[in-house]
Amino acid sequence: MFSDQQTLVSQLKDSNPRFQALFDKHNRLDQEIAKLEGPNGAGYNDEVVKLKKEKLHLKDEMQKLLQQAEK
Repeated sequence: MFSDQQTLVSQLKDSNPRFQALFDKHNRLDQEIAKLEGPNGAGYNDEVVKLKKEKLHLKDEMQKLLQQAEK
């Protein structure tokens, strides 16, 4: 995630509590989705779709913060 902006991501995680919270929640959702989709999980279902949409929303919010920080 944001591999081309790693330095800025690291700086924002340290200096922007909102960005840190979004980043942490994004990672938690990623882990939860992986469990649900994994070999012992339920696979692709409505819950996974809901979580993926939420994860995408978080990523969009983080991207906005990154763009603001680049200015």
